[in-house]
Amino acid sequence: MIRSAVPADVPVIHAMIRELAEYERALEEARATEEQLREALFGEHPAAYAHIAEDADGNPVGFAVWFLNFSTWRGVHGIYLEDLYVRPTARGGGYGKALLTELARLCVEHGYERLEWSVLNWNAPSIAFYESLGARPQDEWTVYRLTDDALKTLGA
Repeated sequence: MIRSAVPADVPVIHAMIRELAEYERALEEARATEEQLREALFGEHPAAYAHIAEDADGNPVGFAVWFLNFSTWRGVHGIYLEDLYVRPTARGGGYGKALLTELARLCVEHGYERLEWSVLNWNAPSIAFYESLGARPQDEWTVYRLTDDALKTLGA
């Protein structure tokens, strides 16, 4: 079952974000607090949205956090999937596909023309899963990021 997240889900979303960060070998980079997530997802001006995957007993087993982006070439919004995670014990149960299906449904319903995300180059199981759904890598593009001191220096 896939449903929109509610404020009471913030602690489990936070916990799964940390699980994902550990899986991606970057736990020290996962500094977001529950309070920050609550504000980002449910504050006066939400910056992101979330969906929860639940098992048959109603236990959260996965999540997707996403936000709207905009294509100047297409002239419409799209969805950028920031995080998709299914707990190891629930993998293979169709939860990841169900989460992506819900986001694709939202795209179609709202006239958004792209559903995009990033995946680590070493994450072969996820890459194979995404490609099985028809997703294709955009390998002609390289992601750049400014953070920490470099961002502060440029912004000063």
